[in-house]
Amino acid sequence: MSRLFKVGKWILIVIAIFIIYLVGINFWEANFAEKSTSLTNVTYAADDGTQLIGYLAKPKEPGPHPGILLIHEWWGLNEGITILADALSKQGYIVLAADAYRGQVTDKIPRAITLIRTTPEEQIFSDLDAGLSYLYNLVEVDTSRIATMGFCFGGGHSLQLGLRESERISNTILFYGAVVTNPELLRPLINSSGVLGIFAEDDQSIFPGDVLEFEAALDSLNIPNEITIYDGVGHGFVDEENYNQPGTAMDAWQQMLVYLESNLKE
Repeated sequence: MSRLFKVGKWILIVIAIFIIYLVGINFWEANFAEKSTSLTNVTYAADDGTQLIGYLAKPKEPGPHPGILLIHEWWGLNEGITILADALSKQGYIVLAADAYRGQVTDKIPRAITLIRTTPEEQIFSDLDAGLSYLYNLVEVDTSRIATMGFCFGGGHSLQLGLRESERISNTILFYGAVVTNPELLRPLINSSGVLGIFAEDDQSIFPGDVLEFEAALDSLNIPNEITIYDGVGHGFVDEENYNQPGTAMDAWQQMLVYLESNLKE
């Protein structure tokens, strides 16, 4: 019994240390870590009057240009998403990387989980809608040619934004974001020009089976779609370090550029 007591005591100590670690990371990141404001260059108002921030990237050539509302991963609006926004702007798009966390950003998984679970979903929806309105009202943007695009957390919200704002969004693009498999919930996309979905065979959060159901639901409504599941890669396989390097990530990025060229430029 004494031996079991000692083992149990050590298990409790380990759990306590882990909890202190999680609490410490969240406290430090919330109060002392760098915010997204150091990376952003535009502001606009939320429905509740809060000043929101975003990163706007423009082509050098005069407009009007197609617009893209770009949504970050669960880390928040970080440098990586601004690099991808700049890359898209060089292809001839005006890109707003919108902030869904009101300045909070992290590179720690425990903090990212906390941000997702504690940021009200309705606030995220409203803030992304405000970002779309900001992009929509820029004089350089051709409002008949606007797409939404996101990665992981942002991919799921890209789809949700496309469903909410199908009359203003031409195309919806999601990189391994949460899918919707109920055709009735996808019905608003009938008003849009279609969906591009890029997914991973070895994804442990967005399962290929669900992706195939998503594709079937789009097909059942005759919504134009291009759904690809890339072999041999896992969740989050495209980022700012590999999108332009030979390999699967570059293949997926190029597929997206071809899709944009066909749907927003031609």
